[in-house]
Amino acid sequence: MIIDDRQYRVTLAAFVSVGKLRLIFQDPMSSLNPRKKVRDLIGAGLDIHHKYGSKEERSSLIGEYLMKVGLSPEQGDRYPAQFSGGQRQRVGIARALIMQPKLIIADECIAALDASIQAQVVNLLKKLCKESGTSMLFISHDLSMVHYISDKIGVLHLGYLLETGSSDAVFSSPVHPYTRNLLASVPRPDPIMQSHVSEGYDPVSSGIIYENGSWHSCESDPTHKVWCTDEEWKKWGEEK
Repeated sequence: MIIDDRQYRVTLAAFVSVGKLRLIFQDPMSSLNPRKKVRDLIGAGLDIHHKYGSKEERSSLIGEYLMKVGLSPEQGDRYPAQFSGGQRQRVGIARALIMQPKLIIADECIAALDASIQAQVVNLLKKLCKESGTSMLFISHDLSMVHYISDKIGVLHLGYLLETGSSDAVFSSPVHPYTRNLLASVPRPDPIMQSHVSEGYDPVSSGIIYENGSWHSCESDPTHKVWCTDEEWKKWGEEK
């Protein structure tokens, strides 16, 4: 694993255990121990890694991160069940960021939230990661949110990374058929445009075998890469 140009030769579990990587889960309620106060849930990492010198410092840190995610220090004495779904996810964000990790993995962290709350949580994540200099791997099937929050995008299918590049490059000039199909599946308010949505993507019937692929870079943007064979690259380039 390479972060900040430094290679860490450890397993993912070991990277998490030293506090360099933190996770934000899809369902905030099931990821929080209902028997513990929010203050102790957020401070668990601090306790394990001895990140404070006194109880006062611990309490101050927890209060600081509660305020950063839009909650009050007094709310730290409540239990998860006393919060709304959006507030619980804010607790999860505070729990992740308080360890000042190098990388946060946000796995479908807005999928279980109401649409009105999703934008608030995404804006909060974007703001806090920028302020702290923390990188984030944002996993989601919500393409509009992915486009909004991401600098770089990777498109996955059946465990294979098929296309990667800047957010604007992938959305404006998709190359791989799966990426094109994915973007075409986004609902459109125009019934005429919606009628032209492709029926689906099947790599087998299309003769696409992921195991035979290799990386190919776009001429206009070398950072925009596609996983395919030489023949597929030539064909898709002509179609594009």
